[in-house]
Amino acid sequence: MTDEHQHRPDRATDPGPRLAPLPEDGWDPSTRELLAPIPRDADGHVANVFTTLVRHPELFRYFLPFGSHLLRGGRLPDRTRELLILRTACNTRAGYEWGRHVPLARAAGVTDEEIHRIGAGPDAQGWTPADARLLRAADELHRDARLSSATWSALATDHDEAQLIEITMLVGQYHMVAFFLNSAGTRLEPGYDTQTLPALTAPEDGAGGVHRDA
Repeated sequence: MTDEHQHRPDRATDPGPRLAPLPEDGWDPSTRELLAPIPRDADGHVANVFTTLVRHPELFRYFLPFGSHLLRGGRLPDRTRELLILRTACNTRAGYEWGRHVPLARAAGVTDEEIHRIGAGPDAQGWTPADARLLRAADELHRDARLSSATWSALATDHDEAQLIEITMLVGQYHMVAFFLNSAGTRLEPGYDTQTLPALTAPEDGAGGVHRDA
């Protein structure tokens, strides 16, 4: 693998996360209350993203309802949501985000071949026009912090106003989470760390990162 940001580091030299997950025997009653709504993994543990973020309990208290709504209660179909998240994970080289969402994408009907192809971007052969529009939207938001007029209009053919809002907010949410995970060095849990980020075909830079409206 050639990507310097692959998320499976050499365990012999890995210094560990910058912020370690808070171990369960260190949870006070308030922390237990905050983490109680979160489903545990098969091994009985709460995912590292939450046990790390809960070190800022005030922020966590407001973050969890918003993130949970986008993940479980939003208006986008599950497949749409996971395609946007996985392309965002690719763009931000967020290995933790990628590893945790590959199983969710499979459950939403994204095939293994499609999961691998996400790294190649919206212009790769095999995408439906609707799927390509979603990946292009994730790329434009990553690169330009806005959707072009063409992409907005194309998405509007099969998404209502609330869904268009949610597309932008979802991609923004998972950028924010990627910034935290990458900076904190959060490690994937056993059973998820077999999912390797695919090589990335980066969004075309076009006008040197200038916001375009074409």
